[in-house]
Amino acid sequence: MSQVSIKDVARIAGVSIATVSRCINEPDRVTEKTRDRVHAAITKTGYSPNTLAQSFRRGKTNVIMVVLPSIGDPFFTGVMRGIRSVADESGYSILINDTQFNTMTADEIGAMVVSRQADGIVLLATMSPFGTEVLSSKSHRALPIVIGCETISSELAAFPSVHIDNVAAAGEATNYLVEAGHQRIGFIKGPEQSLLTMDRERGYRRAMESAGLALDEDYIIDGNLTIEGAIAATRTMLQLRQRPTAIFCANDEMAMGCYHAIRSSGLNIPRDVSVIGFDDVRYAAVMDPPLTTVLQPAEEIGKRVMFRLFHEIEFGRSKNGDPEIVPHRLVIRQSVSRPPD
Repeated sequence: MSQVSIKDVARIAGVSIATVSRCINEPDRVTEKTRDRVHAAITKTGYSPNTLAQSFRRGKTNVIMVVLPSIGDPFFTGVMRGIRSVADESGYSILINDTQFNTMTADEIGAMVVSRQADGIVLLATMSPFGTEVLSSKSHRALPIVIGCETISSELAAFPSVHIDNVAAAGEATNYLVEAGHQRIGFIKGPEQSLLTMDRERGYRRAMESAGLALDEDYIIDGNLTIEGAIAATRTMLQLRQRPTAIFCANDEMAMGCYHAIRSSGLNIPRDVSVIGFDDVRYAAVMDPPLTTVLQPAEEIGKRVMFRLFHEIEFGRSKNGDPEIVPHRLVIRQSVSRPPD
């Protein structure tokens, strides 16, 4: 365990000890610029919030449950890296529940709460695994929950969350295609119950409408967030009488499938069809051509989720359940060009 103190972090960041404490416990009360300075100082010094870690250990399981849709999704690798780094510093173990897009029953959640198998839950799944009866039960609400990487449903709106602005990010990606001269832009979305990709679809639709471009529903197809689903969706689009000149995929895994379908049809990326992805997973930069995509700061999201969850565990439910929005960035590579004449 690091012997660095909170005073060292405050000195390096050029802030007060109270400000460092707020960055850890109540990040919404601190400006993004100050948070960045404090986080940089924590990373530089290797500081671990020992006072929190010690108090967490009293009468606790020292286990956090992480619920995610698929452990094989490369984006969640980065998120889990951030979660584990903060958990390790605070003496916590991680229990992973891989839903494979299935839901957890109310009874399963209730049993976990009653038996205190975990001190808190990080929910990364793209759909709610909770039954309404669980959320309406005061006894069940005692288990701290923080949501990451997604837009939350109305039933989960009271819980704290950390994610990017998916609507704005998708709009920015779509606008980039519009500015490159594309008018026929396809969108490969996720399942209807995927709250995350619903917001990305909303951003795509708004950008198309703002640009005065027609929304052709034949250009909007569910790829099920998988490579195989995207291959099928792309082939359907390419068989249209007027195929799209650009395709925006709601995640990078579907962009990989989109690449395969375009190439197997004898077409070139980006000369014949431009492609944009979402997430900036580790493979995006080495795809051929390198993929233009929206970067989500996966590891930072994981860290921020854990800081929020530790605050919930230590001090109880926050009065302010507003989401913490972390910045996204459009990463420009070589998969987009002007449309063919």
